[in-house]
Amino acid sequence: MELKSNFLWREAKDYLAITFGLLVYAMGWATFLLPYQISTGGTTGIGAILFYATGFPIQYTYLIINAVLILVAFRILGLRFTIRTSYAILMLSLFLGLSQSFVNNYLVADAYDTLVDGTRVPLVLGEGQEFMACLLGSVMCGFALGLVFNSNGSTGGIDILAACVNKYRDVSLGSVIMACDMLIISSCYFVFHSWQRVIFGFVTLFVVSFVLDYTVNAARRSVQFFIFSKKYADIADEINHRAHRGVTVLDGHGWYSKQEQKVLVVLTPKRQSVEIFRLIKSIDPDAFVSQSSVVGVYGQGFDRIKVKV
Repeated sequence: MELKSNFLWREAKDYLAITFGLLVYAMGWATFLLPYQISTGGTTGIGAILFYATGFPIQYTYLIINAVLILVAFRILGLRFTIRTSYAILMLSLFLGLSQSFVNNYLVADAYDTLVDGTRVPLVLGEGQEFMACLLGSVMCGFALGLVFNSNGSTGGIDILAACVNKYRDVSLGSVIMACDMLIISSCYFVFHSWQRVIFGFVTLFVVSFVLDYTVNAARRSVQFFIFSKKYADIADEINHRAHRGVTVLDGHGWYSKQEQKVLVVLTPKRQSVEIFRLIKSIDPDAFVSQSSVVGVYGQGFDRIKVKV
């Protein structure tokens, strides 16, 4: 019963995080990218280009394309990922529509606006602020995508392809998305006939990829402890039972003291490092501790190895 409750709580937290991320993503598009006619990659980028060219709502294009791509997710990534992705696609389609209505009706900056197929869209930052809108919108979108990926979800489209590659290879999510998005961004030249718009699109792509990678990797950062203490057994027991982390005991030899010394090695997520320090200090305030960051930790309790043998 307790395991079931924990599972349901984890699922609920994931869906709340995914929903919040989708809302931030939609607001980034509706507030900064669409009004300033800035494009980027993915199915939302395709939808944006069609929106600029014809006025066809971006959320409908996004929904239609992903209805096809979701079949790929089901075959490769399984039922759980497909359910979360389907939820994200439906919610993002809804949020894109609602956020545009909110921006068009309630956010007006000194009556500045842009015209898209006869529809006036307010420029929240005013005229001539395309670069600032590009930065703000891409930061919001990158953070939102990272939040969704950290919750084992996806916003669909190119994200599905990125998740498929990341499932089997240690390839950066941002790098996969960037490679797939080059052609989409370049195609906006045929709509605006301006290389400036293409450059803005690539700036948006790079910032989104950087913020996405930072958000994803920040949640996976790990640290390594080397702990030297005469009370090593007590410290190891406390780390095992209270922090629920594995401990390895190594045999050391102090060259200056010429004495044998036990060394504890602990690998833990960075967010848990303060807890480890508190446990050590509560048992042996005079313990000698070395903490260092590690690039990646793979195995039980951490990420899994994603290479083929």
